[in-house]
Parts: sequence; structure tokens; C-alpha cells
Amino acid sequence: MKKSLSHIDEKGNPGMVDVSGKNVTSRTAIAQATVILGQEIMTQLKTSGYQTRKGPVIHTAVIAGQMAVKKTSDLIPLCHPLPIEGCAIDVEAIEENLIITCTVKTLAKTGVEMEALTGVSVAALTIYDMVKALSHRIRIHNIHLISKTGGKSDFNG
Repeated sequence: MKKSLSHIDEKGNPGMVDVSGKNVTSRTAIAQATVILGQEIMTQLKTSGYQTRKGPVIHTAVIAGQMAVKKTSDLIPLCHPLPIEGCAIDVEAIEENLIITCTVKTLAKTGVEMEALTGVSVAALTIYDMVKALSHRIRIHNIHLISKTGGKSDFNG
């Protein structure tokens, strides 16, 4: 079976995918991103309890990521607005990195991969914004989908 781009019609025009004929199913997507801070910044953050003048870094990033998940269809032009049934964002400090994981769940006719990817992206950008006064050498790295379930084809990988 030949794969094709789902958001391009037979005339080559962009459009939303017609999901009207699909069944509502339980769908989950998990995405991850890494914010590479460097040892000096990580030490400063740990010493301060992850607090900056702008506020609590981790808590602010989690809230920003959750807000972004809910706004994904406003940000990505051809995404369907979806009812978000659950959203969890976890930020874990490992060595000089903050690893962000976003899990999104819905009962819908289409999946929540873009919502999970948007959640980790905005959480990572929020961390960058909150600590950039310490260095502009911070890198956001490896934004990727870990898994998705509940649609035509599951993905783990």
C-alpha cells in the first residue's frame, strides 16, 4: 500500500482530513523532549529548588505545556480541535538535562500526537525562557513521538 500525505487532496490543495466516517476510540500519545542546560545551569537550578526570578521553572513549564496541548488546533493549521480527556507532563532532571514527557488522552475520531508534541515543545520553550538569563547555550533537543495508540495503526518507537 502506497502512503500519501493525508492533508493534501487529489488536486494538491491542503485540507483537513475528513474523519466523519471514523469511529470514536480511546487514543493516547506520548511525546518527549530534552532541554540540555549544561552542568553549571543545572547546579544553579537544583541549588535554588528550580526557582528563578520568573517563578518556579518546572511548575510553570508543566502548566504552559498543558495549556499548549489544549490550543494545538489553534497553532497547527490543519489539526482538528479535540476534547482532551487527560494530559500529564513530567519533567525529570537527569545529569545536565531536563527530560520532558507529555502524555495526552482523548476519546475521538483522530489521534493526539500533535497535542503531545506541542505540549513538550512549549514546556521546553518555557524552560528556555525562564533560564535564558543564565545562558543562551541552552539547547532543546530530540522532540519526538514515543508512542501512539487507538487509531488505525499504533506506533511504538
